[in-house]
Amino acid sequence: MKLNKQIKITSLVLLWLFLAQKGMAYSVLNPYTGKPISTDSILDHVMIYSPFYQTIVDDFKAELYIKGKVHVKKRNFIIRYVPSMFRLQRGVRDYLLETSSDLHFTAPNIYDQKVKASLGTLRGRKSVPGLLEYFNVNIYSSSLLNDERLLSPLAANARKYYTFMLDSVMGPQGNLDYQIRFIPKTKSDQLVGGYMIVSSNVWSVREIRFSGRSELITFMCKIQMGAVGGKDEFLPVRYDLEARFNFLGNKIDGNYTALLKYKSIDLKEERVRKKEKKNYNLSESFSLSCGKGAYYTDSTAFAVLRPIPLDEDDKAIYRAYFLRKDTLSKQVRSRGSSFWGTMGDIFVEDYKFNLSHVGSVRCSPFINPLLLNYGATGLSYRQDFRYSRLFPGDKLLRVVPKIGYNFTHKEFYWALNADFEYWPQKRGGFNLSTGNGNRIYSSGVLEALKEMPNNTFDFDKFRLDYFRDLYINFNHRIEPVNGLDIRLGVSSHKRTAINSVKFEYIGNITSIPPPDFLTKLKKTYISVAPHVRLEFTPGQYYYMNSKRKINFRSDYPTFSFDYERGLKGVFNSTGQYERLEVDVQHKIRLGLMRNIYYRLGAGAFTNQEELYFVDFANFSRNNLPVGWNDEIGGVFQLLDGRWYNSSRKYVRGHLTYEAPFLLIPHLIKYTRYVQNERLYLSVLSVPHLQPYLELGYGIGTHVFDVGVFVASENWKFNQIGCKFTFELFNR
Repeated sequence: MKLNKQIKITSLVLLWLFLAQKGMAYSVLNPYTGKPISTDSILDHVMIYSPFYQTIVDDFKAELYIKGKVHVKKRNFIIRYVPSMFRLQRGVRDYLLETSSDLHFTAPNIYDQKVKASLGTLRGRKSVPGLLEYFNVNIYSSSLLNDERLLSPLAANARKYYTFMLDSVMGPQGNLDYQIRFIPKTKSDQLVGGYMIVSSNVWSVREIRFSGRSELITFMCKIQMGAVGGKDEFLPVRYDLEARFNFLGNKIDGNYTALLKYKSIDLKEERVRKKEKKNYNLSESFSLSCGKGAYYTDSTAFAVLRPIPLDEDDKAIYRAYFLRKDTLSKQVRSRGSSFWGTMGDIFVEDYKFNLSHVGSVRCSPFINPLLLNYGATGLSYRQDFRYSRLFPGDKLLRVVPKIGYNFTHKEFYWALNADFEYWPQKRGGFNLSTGNGNRIYSSGVLEALKEMPNNTFDFDKFRLDYFRDLYINFNHRIEPVNGLDIRLGVSSHKRTAINSVKFEYIGNITSIPPPDFLTKLKKTYISVAPHVRLEFTPGQYYYMNSKRKINFRSDYPTFSFDYERGLKGVFNSTGQYERLEVDVQHKIRLGLMRNIYYRLGAGAFTNQEELYFVDFANFSRNNLPVGWNDEIGGVFQLLDGRWYNSSRKYVRGHLTYEAPFLLIPHLIKYTRYVQNERLYLSVLSVPHLQPYLELGYGIGTHVFDVGVFVASENWKFNQIGCKFTFELFNR
């Protein structure tokens, strides 16, 4: 099958489509009785049973063998910029990779794979990115991939997106198999085309073949299911995958075969079970991930694990590889070429240094468009580094420096975050963070303006004096019971005026600063404030990675309470205040790539004395790039940055609806690159803004995300703007 060409539609399909458009029924005759069999009648039975078959398997353990053959048709230097892509060798076009793994599945949708043996001709442990997920497919689910990118033809509302036809009937009388073809109604990357073979009587699938496009991969996947009556009837036993990776002139073809041999299968009991207390510990489902990494074997040892023999092409690839390996071992590479090769990797790919007895250092590539962002704050760039070291008892030290630059405001940002987890079972640890925050101005300006009527407040009438912010925070964190996170710590800020401290007003202003206002201003302000944060997530699922507790997900919202008290006279601190904030956020999955996000919050500064700086924890502006998943939609995209520091209290609310096929497919016929769409509604109430409203619409593609937003202040139109971020290889 040639993936660069569209699948040829047979004359039967064309005839059926013509008849369907004319409103004429089309059916296939039963080869034994001569009676017509309609597509709808077969599909009705399949759709009735699919939801039950989707969840019929509670747990299984299997041996998974994967053999992948890769052929490089075209390549250029850009291929080195692709994260997770294996490193190509000069002059080599054919590669082979084999793995033997233990696979563990636990309902509802948890796959854990531990590679126990690997053999191949690829350098490193990388492969063609984005292919492993095609070997963990539940064909009865509403989505064919775990990340809900491909809408299944067996979904409950599949008729809305697919056209179905009965292609042929086969098998003995009384036990017929029906081949049903499905064709997308809209040209989209979320839809696939192909066929499935369904067994009568039980209405389960024997085979399904689907092809389509997902991000940079054009694929054709064929899945063979177990035999009727066997425990593996509802599980795949073989995958055949053909894929082409196509990116800016680079074309790489891959052919993969996967075989599963099941050790155990637990099906859902048909009898009604007694209601049991829900167990949120999913450690058994992730037990394989807790083991050591893959080990590599030679060709002789791997031959014992291989369930199917190698063909002649496979053997030729191995012979060429071992010949190259033997030749290279006799050559001495110059230190210069090795050094510049390593430096080239650092510039174009995520690089990791393993330092013996010291830890590991990982840095993101210096040349990476994913680190650029354009939005209301202008054009920004960031760079991340990560250092980590694991100690006995699963104690973990992690240090993450970040640097960034905003080209619009010409501001340089840096941050250093360090964590030491000393009690991994309870997520107990210490955190130290320091850096320079957003530029801010003191609340003395607010004191002078608080008497102004709301409708006369205008930032442009005032020349505000900004302060640089140098902060350092120290926290202790622990989770004494599942879902309850307690953090205690101290935060300190040193704010230094950028220019000489002064206050000027422009135009005719009825309210001016008091005479002694300027005498109170200082060049530097220091604050020291103990704080406590309580965060509770009911029904928190988790698993234990050896001794470390890893929180997984929850079906319920997360509630948080944050309190901070500024102390005067401690370590030269210049003022006192209290800060209170509450917040709740929740993601509700509606199925079929549809989600609702909401976030509600409020906060206030109270008991302030002398000058202080309004700097909320939850209501703040990001100074470095954030992408599509920015705090589950809980941010304001167009709000003037000065408002974040100009209000002693706030009430906010955010609502985001995410789904495919919202608006674009109804307006434009060809929208295959649009993966998802979002509708945004954000509301803010602060003094002088009652309310601030923001409506938005965004689309997500595999290359970039873009959103358009409209804002109003006090029920009057304010502005329209957009946000753009690169998301290539970042989903």
